[in-house]
Amino acid sequence: MIRNNTTYFKNENPDSMIRISRFFLPFLCCLTAPALAGTQTRWEVVPDSTAIVWNVREGDSHRDHIEMSGLRISAVLRYGVGADGSFRFERSIVWPMLRTIPNNTHGSLMRRFVWDVPRMLSVNENCLQQEKVRRIVLDGTMTVESDWTAVKGSLSLTRVLFPSVDEAAFCEKYILKNTGEKPLYVEIPRARSVIRTAPAKGVEGSYELVAEICGDTALMLAPRAEVAFGAFFSGRRSGDEALALNADAECAKRRALVAEWQRNLVLDTPDPVIDAMFAFAKIRAAESIYDTKGGLMHGPGGERFYAAIWANDQAEYINPFFPFLGYDRGNRSALCSFGYFARYMNPDYRPIPSSIIAEGTDIWNGAGDRGDAAMIAYGAARYALARGDAAEAAEVWPLVEWCLEYCRRRLTGDGVVASDSDELEGRFPAGDANLCTSSLYYDALLSAAMLGRELHKPARQLAAYERQAAALRKNIDRHFGGMVEGFDTYRYYTGNDRLRAWICIPLTVGIDERKEATVEALFSPKLWTENGLLTRSGDKTFWDRSTLYALRGVYASGETEKATGYLSYYSGVRLLGDHVPYAIEAWPEGSQRHLSAESGLYCRILTEGVFGIRPTGFRSFTLTPRLPAAWDRMNLRNVRAFGSAFDIEVRRAAKGMEVAVTQDGREVVRKRLRAGQSLGVTLK
Repeated sequence: MIRNNTTYFKNENPDSMIRISRFFLPFLCCLTAPALAGTQTRWEVVPDSTAIVWNVREGDSHRDHIEMSGLRISAVLRYGVGADGSFRFERSIVWPMLRTIPNNTHGSLMRRFVWDVPRMLSVNENCLQQEKVRRIVLDGTMTVESDWTAVKGSLSLTRVLFPSVDEAAFCEKYILKNTGEKPLYVEIPRARSVIRTAPAKGVEGSYELVAEICGDTALMLAPRAEVAFGAFFSGRRSGDEALALNADAECAKRRALVAEWQRNLVLDTPDPVIDAMFAFAKIRAAESIYDTKGGLMHGPGGERFYAAIWANDQAEYINPFFPFLGYDRGNRSALCSFGYFARYMNPDYRPIPSSIIAEGTDIWNGAGDRGDAAMIAYGAARYALARGDAAEAAEVWPLVEWCLEYCRRRLTGDGVVASDSDELEGRFPAGDANLCTSSLYYDALLSAAMLGRELHKPARQLAAYERQAAALRKNIDRHFGGMVEGFDTYRYYTGNDRLRAWICIPLTVGIDERKEATVEALFSPKLWTENGLLTRSGDKTFWDRSTLYALRGVYASGETEKATGYLSYYSGVRLLGDHVPYAIEAWPEGSQRHLSAESGLYCRILTEGVFGIRPTGFRSFTLTPRLPAAWDRMNLRNVRAFGSAFDIEVRRAAKGMEVAVTQDGREVVRKRLRAGQSLGVTLK
């Protein structure tokens, strides 16, 4: 639908839309203007911070949703500003470890709460009136600043909304300030609402859900004075000790954790939007880890996927990223996931389940073999190399070895890997053998050869992996290569005659024989839209994961200028548009959920695409920086991979760029490179 020269793209939730100016659409075909020229952005990057702000204007009515997570809870906040300027707010809270019946993939206890806490306050013996939201800030918490009218006075109210870091509670801190000239009599109630769920519906019987305001205060609030209190939404098993929570302490823990993520793997470029989007992606990628009885499990989220792991989301997408961030719980969750998949290795080489669910007590394998062994081998080998821990790598090695052998046994007569489906699980056809699975297997073979050398595995075995990779590369081109809709690129499977987004996968693993036509096809009107890549030409469905893979692959192919224009555009829409601040899963499916592994894929555009980091050993990697023409520099600081902490600095120089890697204040290497050149780096 068209309104006021603006195109709106609706999802399943009528309150959430992505808004793109029609003026900007020509830019999608010819990326020569600044990436955000012509877009209508609702949010702004706060200078010198890792925060964005929506400064609310009169009549600025809009609604959105965002997910936030802690070790024992997740919450989807549906929020917005009404036409009258008031804040609209609903909490959808998930307790992943309070399991429900049936105890399947989606068996996490969930409830929505619509308590309007400010309306429960009394000022001068009356309710607050006429709220006007001034601004909303996102920085790992949500801060909402509003002005209110009271009888014979005025106030401001600040809400700070966030999940507890380590308790099964969603927390809200409220700060009430007298902005008038006269004292105000303020009454803050102590309120408590308890829900006891039906015992027959819980794996462990009845659960107790408590919503409470920790007030019980009456005071005269002097002009310019403030008073603060907390509200909490918690869940527990019957018989568990009740939580005693303090809003200030919980807020401090959340801010300290976010600050830890922001101190590590710091991106510094001339583009503040990309820098900020990277900073936010680290939050969503790292926060969605749950302390289950089976160990730390990274979960996608989205009010559906918790206390469980997948071969794609966890093994393939997020686990190879965690070593770079240096987040201990992230690395532990990665190792936990590989340990669970390893339990399903078997001498008959039956498929490993696609997903381990319900805190590790069950599996899901509803789509058959999706190429899961290739996903796991790819992610496990890359993780082990980047982690740089020999003991962990030794744990992971048998899983890598088994998965590679599984894939070898699944080779077709044409020498590519057969599978029942792909990671889209039958939503779109994938034939008997698809391009994605074989490409991931190819990369896994190369990574395994490097990893095996670090672990002193037999040279004959590692040489066989390298030969298999070389043969597979040729077979991929012979079997999948061909003309599709006028582009000499890849058929996703035999008989496929429409362009597919996953033709980008070979580019991400260094297969570049058809790079020019593939890049041209990806950014053609047949696949590229205002919301990124369509899954298939002529369709309406898009999944951010394919756009994120494609941008990484286009950088790896050397098309730096084209990739940067689209990356800047995409980052601006996702970070500053109408549905912020993270990469999303899909549309129309899932109401554009903020699934967490997609944020890991965003970060990998920068680490693996822009900087071209490719692990080669426990202390070594190759660096192929892609410095955009408009940038004079790009830096990654406090990278935590390869058992080290180091900085990468890239500067514009005559006839190319100067690249420096510094470890513990000492220069490891400094060299001038031309565009497309690689540099081998070995850390101490």
